Amino acid sequence: MSNDPSTSSTLEDDQDTINSTTITPSSTTTTSVSASASSHNSSLSKSQSAIQSLSTILFSLPPSLFSSSNPARSLLHDHHTASHISSLLLQPDSGAGHSNLCRWLYDTFQSSDPDLQLLVLRFLPLIAGIYISRVALRVPLAGFEAVLLALYAHETATRSGHSITVSVPDLSHPSLYHETKAPAKNNSTGLNLAVISPSLEPYGTVRSTRRARIVGVALELYYSKIHEMPVLSKIEFCQFCKLWAGQDGEMYKEMTGSSCSNRNECKEEDGNGEKEGRVPLPWELMQPVLRILGHCLLCPNQNKELVDKGSEACRSLYARSMHDINPNAILATGSLLRLTKQTLDSKDDFDPTEIPKSRVISI
Repeated sequence: MSNDPSTSSTLEDDQDTINSTTITPSSTTTTSVSASASSHNSSLSKSQSAIQSLSTILFSLPPSLFSSSNPARSLLHDHHTASHISSLLLQPDSGAGHSNLCRWLYDTFQSSDPDLQLLVLRFLPLIAGIYISRVALRVPLAGFEAVLLALYAHETATRSGHSITVSVPDLSHPSLYHETKAPAKNNSTGLNLAVISPSLEPYGTVRSTRRARIVGVALELYYSKIHEMPVLSKIEFCQFCKLWAGQDGEMYKEMTGSSCSNRNECKEEDGNGEKEGRVPLPWELMQPVLRILGHCLLCPNQNKELVDKGSEACRSLYARSMHDINPNAILATGSLLRLTKQTLDSKDDFDPTEIPKSRVISI
């Protein structure tokens, strides 16, 4: 073995390099893990603070919420606590400016924590439903309006002045799969830009001319998160849609595959068709309403009670549209009812004894 000092020094330097490379963690990985842990701790702290504040209003929160790793998510799916909050929202003076629950909902959404914001959105059907129904009564509703404005401001900031659009093919242009002697047109002219939701203007107050737009935008936000909403929240929305329609839609049951056995009997039950609770339904409010109902009726893994409540709401809105002779609403609600019937009929045709067809041969 060589005793050359330079060789020994070189080996030591190489060993130091190996040790440094092996032991020293990546600075990027360390920073990422640290940021993730910090974000989780911040979210947990906000959730625990919100739960603590809510406990001063309800006085009967489950102890498990305080020890949960994600209190906001746990509360989102806590049926008992949700029922208690719903009962408070249904009180006659629930939407007033001095309402502690409305203050809690407002502060919780303003926390900017996604899970806490979902928790507030879970109660939007009740907030919007009660608010729209009570507007004509001229009772204090500043608490509800503060929450709705917070949701509207959030969407306004998120969209940054842009409208929500979708590109729709122009059927007046020949497709790629058809022969034509006409000169080829620029692809840019082959699409039409449809505006789903116009750009938003910042509002600091709710006026009668802005009310439908503000509530409609809040419902658009709810729809964007609807796949995370509990079924009970969606059922509550369907119930208020039926109330808003103020019209009995039982005579249109055949459009969803459950018609009355006697047409005259349906008409007698329907009477003049008008019910208490009817409110104005401009198109800017109807659009998000129909999108949410479409999810309730046609989403995968459907809940039977949700489909039944959604069908009732859609029939009532269809009857209201026919009563008001509103072409856009008639086309939209009628199409939704027919799609629902087709979906239910296709399920009824399923035969569990039929041998499934497959291209795979098992030996």
